[in-house]
Amino acid sequence: MQESCERFTVSGLVQGVGFRYSTSYEGQRLGVTGYAKNLYNGDVEVVVCGLPEQIEAMALWLKHGPKTSRVESVVRELIPFKPFKGFKIL
Repeated sequence: MQESCERFTVSGLVQGVGFRYSTSYEGQRLGVTGYAKNLYNGDVEVVVCGLPEQIEAMALWLKHGPKTSRVESVVRELIPFKPFKGFKIL
């Protein structure tokens, strides 16, 4: 199987609650690469690269996030593959 990348935009109570740190931990646990970044509008952008089943596992996790967050919506889109090193917090 070939690796791919997807961008997720997560909305809700997702800033100031450790969402990016928990996402980074989950990404490392799943073996994916990419990043989690706060956006100015209060959302979090998460780019995930890996095998389809790894990306799907991360997508399921992002629907709930850590216990400290309250996810209201997750929008996902396929983006061109880019090799990242590890899973970063931006």
